[in-house]
Amino acid sequence: MKKLELISENKNYTAVNVGSLEDVGNYSLIHPKLKTEIKGKVFLKEPTKSTGTEISFTTIPPKSELGYFHIHYKDEETYIILKGSGYYQVDDDCFPVQEGSVIRVAPDGVRSLCNTSEENMVYMCIQAKENSLEEHTTDDGKRIAVTPKWEIKK
Repeated sequence: MKKLELISENKNYTAVNVGSLEDVGNYSLIHPKLKTEIKGKVFLKEPTKSTGTEISFTTIPPKSELGYFHIHYKDEETYIILKGSGYYQVDDDCFPVQEGSVIRVAPDGVRSLCNTSEENMVYMCIQAKENSLEEHTTDDGKRIAVTPKWEIKK
């Protein structure tokens, strides 16, 4: 079982390395409720010490499906397809997805997906409490003058 690499951290951040998209398939975890091993999945809330989102990466092998449909009680999810193609179903709607597809699903949406491609499908899922975003983009922040510590060769 692959372990996340801690890159750096202090009181204001935690940085980890998941690895390449191909590495996602090497992770596994024990499902907290089912007590069964889930291969090709890594959750990031605890390793990054996140307090507002759960982010995960998942691999679905070629010509297979996630294996279950689910809902959430409070959280919406945003799925970002990073590699592969297939179908995503929410309630009775089923539609094609591919690399670059982004799907936001409300908590009540009954959801799942399948990989119809010949390669591993890799997707990222961002989970957060529905209607919790109070400020976003440029409304929630300000620019700070800082001298960068990196050097860019031109």
